[in-house]
Amino acid sequence: MEQRHLGPLSVSAIGLGCMGMSHAYGGQPEAASIEVIHRAIDLGVTFFDTAEVYGPFENEILLGRALRGRRDKVVIATKFGFRFTPKENGVSSVLGFDSRPEHVRDVAEASLKRLGIDHIDLFYQHRVDPDVPVEDTVGALADLVKEGKIRAIGLSEAPAEIIRRAHAIHPVAAVQSEYSLWTRDPEAAVLPTCTELGIGFVPFSPLGRGLLSGAVRNGGDLSENDFRKTLPRFSEENLAANVVLADALARLAEAKGCTSAQLVLAWVLAQGRAIVPIPGVRKLAHLEDNVKAAALRLSAEDLAAVEAAVPVSAVHGGRYPEGDPINQRR
Repeated sequence: MEQRHLGPLSVSAIGLGCMGMSHAYGGQPEAASIEVIHRAIDLGVTFFDTAEVYGPFENEILLGRALRGRRDKVVIATKFGFRFTPKENGVSSVLGFDSRPEHVRDVAEASLKRLGIDHIDLFYQHRVDPDVPVEDTVGALADLVKEGKIRAIGLSEAPAEIIRRAHAIHPVAAVQSEYSLWTRDPEAAVLPTCTELGIGFVPFSPLGRGLLSGAVRNGGDLSENDFRKTLPRFSEENLAANVVLADALARLAEAKGCTSAQLVLAWVLAQGRAIVPIPGVRKLAHLEDNVKAAALRLSAEDLAAVEAAVPVSAVHGGRYPEGDPINQRR
């Protein structure tokens, strides 16, 4: 597969977001997830994304098991930035933000153990902490780089001002944010800032959490514990309106001789040479489908048609519920 660069890291043009294997989307048996991860490597995927909050903690453990014996073939990204409640019935929940320097080091050590590795390739601050200057957090990350415990520093869902402040302390390799045809907020300031500073950009949910690929058409396609049921865009009324956009993409994909997922991912890839989307998959068929997008080339006319099919003004519902204390911090 084509290789792209995130700072000092060379990665496959399409990565794999592992969150849904054990968090938010209902999960699945570990053996099935490991099979998908192994097949991804066979198909040329080298970039794998996880976080301490996925589970919490379980996703890092899963990825570590899956990559045992394959460490030299992959680039591993994980994230920090939260404080958790003590385990109750074996489960912890998010209590709030925590990007204090001492906490950054503690999480790095814990993530290394859960992943079973001796260094983290890309360590992101998962959300901006309103109580800790980003300079302090990045200073702690820079120390970890010097010690060889992490190779590169990343930020997730950070605004342009924070990106600039962080990059002034230590080069930021990548910024991760939601970005797709129906979530184009980063184009206003974040993407131009990344381009100016030479920072890679990693879109999560590039397939619109499954809707733009046609995988979600009604509430019945989501399991009872699927967090998408809490998102405004997936409410009964909004979902019906948004499926119309997915249908428009499906018609374009059919004319192009590809799938909707391939068309949407090819559009994302065409937005810049330093853009590396990380679609999340749990099924082998979806993985096989997605990776083919790396070889799909779209003309200027194709790109215009795709954008016209999903005008942002036609999207119904916001990204997250009003008042969401964690995800609304961007």
